[in-house]
Amino acid sequence: MSNFLSEIIGLKKKRLEKTKSQHDFDELKKSAIVRRANTKHHVLHEALQRNQINIIAEIKRASPSKGVINDKINVAEVARSYENGGACAISVLTEEDRFKGSLEDLGTARSVVNLPILQKDFIFDDFQIYEAADAGADVVLLIAAMLDDKNLANLYRLAEEVLELDILVEVHNLEELERAKSINAKIIGINNRDLHSFKVTLDVSHKLIKYAPKGALMIAESGLQTREDLLELRELGFAGFLIGETLMRSGNVEEELRKLATNNTNNTN
Repeated sequence: MSNFLSEIIGLKKKRLEKTKSQHDFDELKKSAIVRRANTKHHVLHEALQRNQINIIAEIKRASPSKGVINDKINVAEVARSYENGGACAISVLTEEDRFKGSLEDLGTARSVVNLPILQKDFIFDDFQIYEAADAGADVVLLIAAMLDDKNLANLYRLAEEVLELDILVEVHNLEELERAKSINAKIIGINNRDLHSFKVTLDVSHKLIKYAPKGALMIAESGLQTREDLLELRELGFAGFLIGETLMRSGNVEEELRKLATNNTNNTN
């Protein structure tokens, strides 16, 4: 595990201990299950099967590698702009210390759009899965690099079988991709960012897509900047693209998203 992940997990554990002490876990479970019972399931999996450039647009204030990206955003406005701009889903960074996010950001986005919502965070505990569902997430992120085989499988099973959430399993190399395959992950994200050096190269996606499990929907993450990038990767078999920084740094997120997502297959307008 990289020093970055170790640091993030350490910070997250401290925050989680405090959160657990302030909440009744049984009540959280009940609330999350009730919410999911009244929510359409597997909406991201459905959205990614549209025959077009499917962009999961990310609300991201900051990152450890880039520092502050855009800390003056109005989450509701950005979420609406993403929906109007053609996003197939919205990803919300909820990690507090290094990404300056919050569950409140997710709740705000959930309240103003009808798109699938992905909670982007560092999950390693059952509590976090229930917390995400209760906050209105449709999808949770599980990062293979920070979870052992048992924890990865257990968290995946909880999210899928108990709460019927979609799960984006994020991988960085072939070994992690094989682990995602072993739990029958249905949506797999290939992150082009090296967690040790923070170097980003689309070569990672080009290489790993060759080993994609049959039937899995593949998502490319990090380093995606141009429509040409997306078209090339789509031809290789990617069903979707998670884009944050490129949109967050643009002066007009809706316009930037349209540039990337419009003129899709079978659409010449």
